Amino acid sequence: MRAAPLGLVAALSLVATQAFATDSLIRYTTDQSFEDVVFGLENAILDEGLVIDHVSHTGDMLERTKADVGSDVTLFKHADIYSFCSAKISREVMEADPMNIVFCPYDIFVMVSPEQPDQTTIGFRSFPDGAMKKVEALLDTIARAAIGAE
Repeated sequence: MRAAPLGLVAALSLVATQAFATDSLIRYTTDQSFEDVVFGLENAILDEGLVIDHVSHTGDMLERTKADVGSDVTLFKHADIYSFCSAKISREVMEADPMNIVFCPYDIFVMVSPEQPDQTTIGFRSFPDGAMKKVEALLDTIARAAIGAE
């Protein structure tokens, strides 16, 4: 994999990035292409010393099966979900509460909607107060690094 020029990526991302948070979702929108954001995400995960467990091509699946379920709506131009885990942080949060197992593995999505084809969104779910905020901080670091908004 080749590294993106960080100065240029950071400058473009900081100008074009908007952060949104709801009770259950944290997301950033950028004018970078889907491919560039995915490349940045893969590198950001690896830079944290983590391994990508699975990539779910959710957008492709929904597009491929829309007629089978009686729909003609295209939900995404592109949409993938990256799943991974951190042994160190997972152990910490599960030692605090073994029921935090429900949150593992951790996911970050990247998507482009047909309504805004020049905007790519990257995001993840927010986590409950307490130990899981450490995971949320990790995901935020990775998502922001993916678009050069560190």
